Amino acid sequence: MNANPPETKPNPWQPELDELAQREAFAEKLGGEMRVKRQHDGGRYTIRERIDLMLDKGTFHEVGKIAGMATYDGKNDLEELVPSNFVFGRGKVDGRPVVIGGDDFTVRGGSADATIKEKHQLCERMANELQLPLIRVVEGSGGGGSVKTIETTGRANVPGVGGWEMVVANMGMVPRVGLGLGSVAGLGAAHLAATHYAVMVKEKSALFVAGPPVVEWTGQKLTKEELGGTKIHLRSGAIDHAVDTEEEAFEAARKFLSYLPSSVHGLPPRVEPTDDPDRCDEKLVHAIPRDIRKAYKMRPIVETLVDEGSFFEIGRYYGRSCITGFARIDGWPVAIMASDPMFFGGGWTSETCQKVEKFCDMAETFHLPMVYLLDCPGFLIGKQAEETGVIKQGVRAMTAMWQTTIPWCTVIIRNSFGVAGAAHKNGGRLALRYAWPSGRWGSLPLEGGIEAAYRADIEGADDPVAKKEEIEARLNKLRSPFRSAEAFWIEEIIDPRKTRPLLVEFANLAAPLRTPGPSAFHMRP
Repeated sequence: MNANPPETKPNPWQPELDELAQREAFAEKLGGEMRVKRQHDGGRYTIRERIDLMLDKGTFHEVGKIAGMATYDGKNDLEELVPSNFVFGRGKVDGRPVVIGGDDFTVRGGSADATIKEKHQLCERMANELQLPLIRVVEGSGGGGSVKTIETTGRANVPGVGGWEMVVANMGMVPRVGLGLGSVAGLGAAHLAATHYAVMVKEKSALFVAGPPVVEWTGQKLTKEELGGTKIHLRSGAIDHAVDTEEEAFEAARKFLSYLPSSVHGLPPRVEPTDDPDRCDEKLVHAIPRDIRKAYKMRPIVETLVDEGSFFEIGRYYGRSCITGFARIDGWPVAIMASDPMFFGGGWTSETCQKVEKFCDMAETFHLPMVYLLDCPGFLIGKQAEETGVIKQGVRAMTAMWQTTIPWCTVIIRNSFGVAGAAHKNGGRLALRYAWPSGRWGSLPLEGGIEAAYRADIEGADDPVAKKEEIEARLNKLRSPFRSAEAFWIEEIIDPRKTRPLLVEFANLAAPLRTPGPSAFHMRP
């Protein structure tokens, strides 16, 4: 037997492999030690650190790592490589494949001077054609312009966004998550807004069309926080959530994605149920005050009805008279809408209508059955409401509902009045509908309507106050929910404690009706 080890042949491609390693080492340095330190001193991770924290450990496969701007010596040998300021590739989140791309603020602040637009475009196309969720980590201008571009290119460009058609396509194809983890402006702001779910970090993130130095030219001297901080954009609706740390932003993204399929060609995944499907909570019969002038808290009702700990709210501080979010019922992911009587009594403002429209579109796009806990006295009324075009936005929200093909289940908790109250299901399709004994409905509430409808009777009475009270008492008996049930205008009145078992039944009935594939209409941001 030959005891000598086999002869190792020289690698004929070792010079090229050495150069590849050298170029990758340059890419790993990002914008250099000083700029990386500045990023860390600002309490922010670098893009490579962010990707490692977002993805399952060791799963990132980068694309285009050595793309950038190189300098060579007199012999045409590489001296240095400044990588492009966009890093992207594939990886996994909770074991599921995703595409992730992010701006490198350490290289020219993420601006066009150091970007390679084809990387942005391939990132979007990869998510679209592989049918994978896309996570965009945004900081800076997101590959957008800078006034320095004029000097570096020698000309001014006509504005255009190459590849935006893929962003548009992805809104109707795959979950698109945006994480704004620093100052975000221009095209970066557009990318963050063009998502199904957008998150920023409090006191470290800001979002604006143009930053404070540009805005100051208009006469407004504002800090980043005053112009585009999280308090501004949670209420503007440009973002959905704000967190204290980048780690929390990554966790929010993971949780959001857990309710959704990888693309419209799949179905939202069920988890093994751990909550009692027959749970009947006694506190539900005490949840609604008999005094209609008293508000109550809707979120505890939502959390009681869905699987314990599963409610994931989206857009809490925008359009606040309607609560929206995801949850699980018997392990099945569902979309949740619920009126919030703590704001405008649950009445729909123009902002609420826009929130409802987008949420219905998202549920339809990703095949999530809808559960709606209704307490809506109608559209907000008054001069300010009219100035914001509430009826126009309301019609858009209603149209979004009527365009859905997902299963619906509505529970009328208290009020359902007027056009906005009517917008609680797709009226052209089957929807399961229940009402609690506290349910009240009609063309408009009696309060405020009696004076208009019975003006002559009241003014002609010897005691107008007593006459009004007499009419109100008579009408209150006639508007009993049980009178409506006699005429089958409401299908079922239920004991509030039995609501969860009925929702569990709905979730299981709806599950086989979910049909993968693209929607008949294309979702927009």
